Amino acid sequence: MSLTNVSISMDEETKKRAENLFSDFGMNMSTAINVFIRQVIRENRIPFIISAETPHEPQAVKGSGKGKIWMSDDFDAPLEELKEYME
Repeated sequence: MSLTNVSISMDEETKKRAENLFSDFGMNMSTAINVFIRQVIRENRIPFIISAETPHEPQAVKGSGKGKIWMSDDFDAPLEELKEYME
């Protein structure tokens, strides 16, 4: 299978925090993004809830907060399945 490069932009602090977390999982940024993309393809959807409101805010977030991504409380639950998939 041939590989191709994908370039993404994010703020430096987000990148550092993500790299530290992925390192705890035993993977690098590229592997983590590939796992995410494969899961999207497998499920034919984004594998978490995207919402403009949080469970703590009954009203939708408006203005500069519009479009923020919030993950469900059980976001970490699929990690065991991910670890099995990566082995």
